[in-house]
Amino acid sequence: MDENSMAYNARIEALRKDEFPMLHDGIYLDHAGTTLYSKSLVDAFAAEMTTNLFGNPHSASASSQCTMARIEKIRYRVLQFFNADPAEFDLVFVANATAGIKMVSDAFRGFSEGFNYLYHHASHTSLVGVRQEARNSLCLDTDGVNDWIERGELEPSIDCRQRATLFAYPAQSNMDGRRYPLDWGARLRGTQPNPSCQMYTLLDAAAYVATSPLDLGNVEAAPDFTVLSFYKIFGFPDLGGLIVKREAASIFTQRRYFGGGTVDMVTCTKEQWHAPKTQSLHETLEDGTLPIHSIIALDSALDVHHTLYGTMTDIALHTSFLARQLYRGLEKVQHGNGQQVCVMYSTSPDDTDAGLGNGAVVAFNLRTCMGAWISLTEFEKLAVLKNFHVRTGGLCNPGGIAAALGLEPWEMKQNFSAGFRCGNEHDVINGKPTGVIRVSLGAMSTLSDVDNFIAFIEEFYREDRQPQPVSHNVPTVNNNGSEVFVDTIMVYPIKSCGGFRIPAGLPWAVRSEGLAWDREWCLVHPGTGLALTQKRYSRMALIRPSIDLSAGKLRVSYQGPLPESAQKEISVPLSLNPEFFRPVDNPRSTKTRVCGDGISTMIYKSHDINTFFSNIIGTPCALARFPPGGSGNSMRHAKAHLQSHQTQPSVKDNVQSHRHGIQTPPDSDEESERRRILLSNESPILAINLSSLAALNRDLVKNGGSPVYAETFRANIVIGSSSSASKSTPEILAYSEDEWDTLRIGTHNFKMLGACRRCHMVCINQNTAAKSDEPFLTLAKTRRFNGKVFFGVHMCHIPMVAPDTREAQSPTISIGDKIAIDPL
Repeated sequence: MDENSMAYNARIEALRKDEFPMLHDGIYLDHAGTTLYSKSLVDAFAAEMTTNLFGNPHSASASSQCTMARIEKIRYRVLQFFNADPAEFDLVFVANATAGIKMVSDAFRGFSEGFNYLYHHASHTSLVGVRQEARNSLCLDTDGVNDWIERGELEPSIDCRQRATLFAYPAQSNMDGRRYPLDWGARLRGTQPNPSCQMYTLLDAAAYVATSPLDLGNVEAAPDFTVLSFYKIFGFPDLGGLIVKREAASIFTQRRYFGGGTVDMVTCTKEQWHAPKTQSLHETLEDGTLPIHSIIALDSALDVHHTLYGTMTDIALHTSFLARQLYRGLEKVQHGNGQQVCVMYSTSPDDTDAGLGNGAVVAFNLRTCMGAWISLTEFEKLAVLKNFHVRTGGLCNPGGIAAALGLEPWEMKQNFSAGFRCGNEHDVINGKPTGVIRVSLGAMSTLSDVDNFIAFIEEFYREDRQPQPVSHNVPTVNNNGSEVFVDTIMVYPIKSCGGFRIPAGLPWAVRSEGLAWDREWCLVHPGTGLALTQKRYSRMALIRPSIDLSAGKLRVSYQGPLPESAQKEISVPLSLNPEFFRPVDNPRSTKTRVCGDGISTMIYKSHDINTFFSNIIGTPCALARFPPGGSGNSMRHAKAHLQSHQTQPSVKDNVQSHRHGIQTPPDSDEESERRRILLSNESPILAINLSSLAALNRDLVKNGGSPVYAETFRANIVIGSSSSASKSTPEILAYSEDEWDTLRIGTHNFKMLGACRRCHMVCINQNTAAKSDEPFLTLAKTRRFNGKVFFGVHMCHIPMVAPDTREAQSPTISIGDKIAIDPL
């Protein structure tokens, strides 16, 4: 690390203490420092807002004319920032880079003969989408672009002899940071054999300009259209820009739409005619009132950015050094058997970073020592707890992801048919990952961030050897003197809220979809229809529902502080009177999403009920109900299944097949019986073993932590034994539930469906709603298999063969019921 880099790093460390205190609680590795802004910037912008009056520029008032003058000054200043001569370029303010791309697309769509569109395979989704407007489109890799330049033409069906051609590509891939020649457009124009061919270039510079200077001083080599996001450079404001080379401005005469402020005259009655403004290009393209306050904020951002960081060259040198250190550090992490922990998709950043090579982005995936892929979802759970701010998944870069992961189009379509969607947990399908981990370093990143992240990977993902599940001897029946019994029964009437402990001596009904009244209600956001969860609104843990069967009511109280005027308790009838709910003929009022499933719920119309929950959570919400018997697309089914670390009957019966590489059942419920559930995540019933809880607590205390309670895991049935109750050596061993096949509770049988995969919700204290990083971190070290963290077991009721008994017609369980265990 040279003296300049050391000085820069030290300055950023000092700035983070003074200007960015929020960084002390996290390590921002997703365009770090570019999506954050300092107190200096906020203060400068606030001073502008409180000392000036900014009016609509489409007016002759003094405030409006002052605003127009400021905007034009800022427009000129931004062009200077990119060394773009205002005589050769114009800047159009847009909402974001995508809006700039769409503006160019709209202009080309105006050609009566259509246009050809060619784009690089590393393009952002927003660039890919332009192909929907083109007459012909083609996706090219780097070799394809170079061949096009060398030959000067493409195949006849795509050649641009009779229509305009737009070529689009990123200056830097937002997926892996790889950079591409900024002069591709100029080289293409110079090699076209047909002088009349209209060739234009659209450059997506959004990722590139976040950490590198963009120089448009060479007009001949510059792209015709350049899009970028100012927030990725400065962190604030949320604003984009489209820089247009003036010699290409005529393309916008094809644009058909016009908005307020872009025309000098419009007639509507009897004749339909309009005269666009002609004084400048941006006047004809900036539809409606400009985002004047965001543009004013951009002026402050330019000042503060220069004060904090110096030049973009300084930032480029700093981030290149950090990216190089991160790349080399991750590359060196190896398992005990010598296998690489990280599979790298980026290349090592160059020292000079002179336009090619790799930017300040490192993309990779993780493997176990046996070569299995680590789930991105599970990685994010740990990263969030350790306060690393990174991004995972497809990153809105379909071509780059497909190339990096070796995914053919048919495989991607097959993944879609198998349930993969952007943002869901299906991140490893058919032995291939569906996305990557991306670390993006920025102006505010430091060497300590890089070191901490490498240490995090080593601590949690480097294995000395492949962990093997511990084998347990479980008695077929409990006739050896030990007593295994139901210690606790809990139901959670409102999804993600507190639980209701069933009183001792009260038989509780067991239904095919779970225990009676369990997860029958939920809280939904009125705008999105999404069911709210504790992971986002931790105060839901303090909402305590209880079932009052004698009164026929769901009683709900709140155990946290509320304003004196707010209700502390409400009651909701258990009955399904249609008068309690909004009319079902309004589909928007009944569509809800729970764990990615679209369902139809009945939403309560009571203002008092919905205000009660909204006041507690601090966001508008409504109580909704999903009673048993959901039908059609509204039905939900269990997703739980045996995991690879559990004993598989098919493998036990065929050891030879296992040796020849026949895999255990896949992570899907395709082959299992479809069992209905209500609003629970994965299965009808969740159980935990007190012996396993005791083992976990010993690990927690040994590492200086505090023990957790059974309520932490939000189980329906807590299983105890006479030994665990007396705190001596337990008769049922810790984690022996991994090998249970069936349980008999009293006179009823239950099928074990598989281990429960845990998420961050176990880190929320169910008594205080406080968040921590335990017990998930300890579970990640002691109960992680194939990158997934497990605790507890899913199960379902098995109906009796003979239905002509009271027990069969109305099955119940009670506290203290004896349990017999059958192993796999």
